Amino acid sequence: MVEPAGAEAAVVREDHRKQREGTVVSSSMDKTVVVAVVERVRHARYAKTVQRTKRLYAHDEQNVSQVGDRVRLSETRPLSKLKRWRVVEVVERAR
Repeated sequence: MVEPAGAEAAVVREDHRKQREGTVVSSSMDKTVVVAVVERVRHARYAKTVQRTKRLYAHDEQNVSQVGDRVRLSETRPLSKLKRWRVVEVVERAR
């Protein structure tokens, strides 16, 4: 069966960008938040679970995130010297 020429354009592309979830530790900059992402990995030699924290700079267009919020980030093109992530949604507000 032959499909029409325009049928290929209707296919939705899968998003292969990395997603991370973390806690906002600083929101003092304009349209930028610093998010601490905790990663639990097994130690190579001792096999103990170790926590590693990465501080990621993320773009927050509407300045909706506050310190203590849990947010979901998505990888994006470089937006500045340090910003490589974008805030997708606020998962949980700080209490």
